[in-house]
Amino acid sequence: MLYRWWLAQRPSAMVRPTTTRTVPGRVPVVPDEDFTVLADDGYRLHGSIWHGAGDGPVVVIHAATAVRARYYARFAAWLSGRGCTVLTFDYRGIGQSRHGPLRGLQAGWTHWGALDAGAVQAYARSRWPGRPLMAAGHSIGGFALGLAPASVHLTRIVTVGAQFAYWRDYAQGQRLPMYLKWHLIMPLLTRIFGYFPGARLGWLEDVPRGVALDWAGMGPQFETSVTSHLIPADLAVRHGATEARLLAIGLTDDPFGTEAATARLLGYYTKADRTHLRIAPGDLGSPEIGHFAFFHTRFERTLWPLVAAWLLEGQLPENAPGRIVAMSAAGQASGATHP
Repeated sequence: MLYRWWLAQRPSAMVRPTTTRTVPGRVPVVPDEDFTVLADDGYRLHGSIWHGAGDGPVVVIHAATAVRARYYARFAAWLSGRGCTVLTFDYRGIGQSRHGPLRGLQAGWTHWGALDAGAVQAYARSRWPGRPLMAAGHSIGGFALGLAPASVHLTRIVTVGAQFAYWRDYAQGQRLPMYLKWHLIMPLLTRIFGYFPGARLGWLEDVPRGVALDWAGMGPQFETSVTSHLIPADLAVRHGATEARLLAIGLTDDPFGTEAATARLLGYYTKADRTHLRIAPGDLGSPEIGHFAFFHTRFERTLWPLVAAWLLEGQLPENAPGRIVAMSAAGQASGATHP
């Protein structure tokens, strides 16, 4: 019985759609350029760049927890074909930014946001100083990007399934198994091994101890739940520095990015012009989308154009699927409408 339960918790059964054949991190798209940047604490981060034609916006993609940056390569290449220069990067301890054993690595979610995302956003702004700086964030990436000091310069943001894993916000029908997996088993194994051995279990990538314990111990307020090099009062106000136009896309069959979870995240972006769009798989004639499939090429004609329209035009297309469940006063004043 225990073995059968464990199999049911593997990402292919629980998190990623069962019909998906694409595995995070296994995409053949070759970037135009690779780059290396040092975070403020000296940690070396690696990323890739796809150059768009002309002087379009510069977009930094912020990955989900335990997902390599190259998972977003096809999406990045597609977006660069619309005129954006696109950067992806691995957080410390993940993919190309993993240097040696994870045991002993000091890395939590605030390191990923304030230091890692901060370094890449600052790099993008300094390299292309005359071009708009924008961001896309998947899952925790949608929260991490707002911890970066340079996020004050972001003009437009799109998030997908963005939240910070407070367990009471998980989908009701899946809350118990998700709690057991991510808030009991994950921290237990993390304390035993000194990091979370996700790859060995088939649960995406290995994860640094600090990140795993931040996730496992998450409460309703991010700033009081994590172990951080920053004080809670600082963490609580960082997102409020950006006045970007922000589109938060949530999928109705995503057990992490529920309406409540996305609303909780948007509450931190107090000065942003926020629009919360919910899309059901049936809106696209698809059986499922879940937490990961948004970035699969089968949605390049239906979901990906939503991101391009928001980043390039600052609004949703007239034929956009889904329904808007919340919009800030600034968004209403801007004339952004949708059925």
